[in-house]
Amino acid sequence: QVQLVESGGGLAQPGGSLRLSCEASGLTFSRYAMGWFRQAPGKEREFVAAISRSGASTPYADSVEGRFTISRDSAKNAVFLRMNSLKPEDTAVYYCAATERVRYSTGRLRMRDEYDYWGQGTQVTVSA
Repeated sequence: QVQLVESGGGLAQPGGSLRLSCEASGLTFSRYAMGWFRQAPGKEREFVAAISRSGASTPYADSVEGRFTISRDSAKNAVFLRMNSLKPEDTAVYYCAATERVRYSTGRLRMRDEYDYWGQGTQVTVSA
């Protein structure tokens, strides 16, 4: 049974930082590209960042480019999202996702429907 478990969310001040983690189990981690998506109240779930199987390809949404960094650790079966210079508009539930069918296509890694497995999400709130 595949499980993706996010952690690290919470309350941060504007300009602050948070680091999200997603631990994967029940799958061969090296065969999966991983992604982070987010959903704010009343809005659709949107792409944030992704990382290919090898880690060589890391597309980002324009809204987070230069502020967020995605990484993966195969020894820990985990993917991380370092979020710096946080803004109130970053407030959302952040979801981790995994896809086996996409290797490195940056276009397809941005697409929600390409992902096979999803975590339950972790809340990030950015407020003074």
